[in-house]
Amino acid sequence: MRYEIKEKIYADPNMFRFLRENSNWYKLLNRGVPLAKMENEMKERYGLRFRDKVDKVGTGVSLLKAFMDVTKEN
Repeated sequence: MRYEIKEKIYADPNMFRFLRENSNWYKLLNRGVPLAKMENEMKERYGLRFRDKVDKVGTGVSLLKAFMDVTKEN
């Protein structure tokens, strides 16, 4: 594995954890698969994509709205 790739992986705790949990990526990275593929899979698995963040905010807003509706009735 190239030094630049190792540096990027060790700098990001999520990437490092993902690599430890999915050891098949060691082989793939050594064979030349782009690091971006691993990063995309990691973001999808851990819910770090923009879409996932928007969904979390939407869930929080709907929970807050439900809480306000319940307290308004009393």
